[in-house]
Amino acid sequence: MNIEEFRDFCMAKKAVTESFPFDQTTLVFKVAGKMFALTDLNPPFSINLKCNPERAIELRESHSCIIPGYHMSKIHWNTIHVDGSIADEFLKELIQHSYDLVVESLPKKLKP
Repeated sequence: MNIEEFRDFCMAKKAVTESFPFDQTTLVFKVAGKMFALTDLNPPFSINLKCNPERAIELRESHSCIIPGYHMSKIHWNTIHVDGSIADEFLKELIQHSYDLVVESLPKKLKP
């Protein structure tokens, strides 16, 4: 997966917006105003995704390209170095998991 495919996959989800709230190179994807994914536009390509805490630990232990979230809560976020060591379909599952966690936490009136 490259950064354009990542962006397209995120933007195809319901109620997703993109913005640069931190600086001019950190692209953030939100659903109903809550972050579920972010990436730096500068190489190397890596993404931060929200994750269930137990699953986050399992992923870090089984994939060397997945580490605790850089500049994020280490309990709820993972940084994934997109280096080709995990399949695109698995990466899409992780993005979907992040999106779903955020949507589940929204008040009913804000859910897409």
